[in-house]
Amino acid sequence: MRRITLWLLSTVAAVVLLFSYRTSTMGSGGGDTVAVTPANNAASAGSGSTAQQQTKSGTANGGATSGGTTSGGTNGTTTTSGSKTYDGSVAQTRWGPVQVRITVANGEITDVEAVEYPTENHRDQEINQYALPILHDSVISQQSANIDTVSGATVTSEGYIQSLQAALDAAHLS
Repeated sequence: MRRITLWLLSTVAAVVLLFSYRTSTMGSGGGDTVAVTPANNAASAGSGSTAQQQTKSGTANGGATSGGTTSGGTNGTTTTSGSKTYDGSVAQTRWGPVQVRITVANGEITDVEAVEYPTENHRDQEINQYALPILHDSVISQQSANIDTVSGATVTSEGYIQSLQAALDAAHLS
């Protein structure tokens, strides 16, 4: 009788522990995003590195998201240098939202920044720290959304490309 009781309690304890285990892919439900902007210091001026600023909002640019994806890109905002910026739509991926902002001057993409991307856990941050500069450089060199996904960051890359295409459409570029 004691063995049965001990076995039953052990089994129940094991099942409870099994179902309460949280994997690294389970998010806390928070809305952490990271805005990536070009660094202004001289040390990183030619290297293409980026400075990261973490925010705790639904979107880093203050826009609101609804359910799935926000509407297409926004109208361009003209800067003092004559270039315009266009925001792509927020692409909802399995790991979190991805949004891209492009800067266009004389019909060419001069800059791309990931306004919002997954940062729910350390692995997301690690992957995106590696992948976003590669995606940025690919867009600048290709001047289109016809770029390769980054191995190991396929889901984020696909969201990046989807948002980039919306921004390009808003800018009336191919």
